[in-house]
Amino acid sequence: MAGDEGVYRRLLEDLGRSVRAMARAAFARARLGDADVEDAVQETLLAIHLKRHTWDPALKLGPWVNAVARHKIIDAMRRRGARRAEPIEDFEDFLAAPEAEDPHALGDARKLMEALNPRSRDIVQAISLDGQSIAATAARLGMTEVAVRVALHRALKALGAAWRRSVA
Repeated sequence: MAGDEGVYRRLLEDLGRSVRAMARAAFARARLGDADVEDAVQETLLAIHLKRHTWDPALKLGPWVNAVARHKIIDAMRRRGARRAEPIEDFEDFLAAPEAEDPHALGDARKLMEALNPRSRDIVQAISLDGQSIAATAARLGMTEVAVRVALHRALKALGAAWRRSVA
């Protein structure tokens, strides 16, 4: 920071070794090999150089460097497109069969929905329980999407009030 080139060069060399080890470990954990490790190291050293004015000399240098390195390594891994391909032919042996829906799971919700007017009940049923989109529900009911959103909000608010009354 004081302008001593020799000290600064030695610091960057030391940091380079540390960042390189950090990058190699991160790439190994992600099973990416180390083809892009050197790029991540160079980007980290460049970021340290360009952002050196943001480091507070009253604080330790290591945590600041590690934060910069961690972000640059993650960026390099994202650019690389870290994807793992797993064969799926035998996954059916390991995946559990889908559980049948519990018929009682929505019983309380359906009872509470009886407190709503028919249109509000229809909107809540379609969007919240059946998974229809706002646009599809609006088209089916001849309403604007904004009107459906408002009606859904009001209906959910009424359901919340009905639930609070039922547990009180």
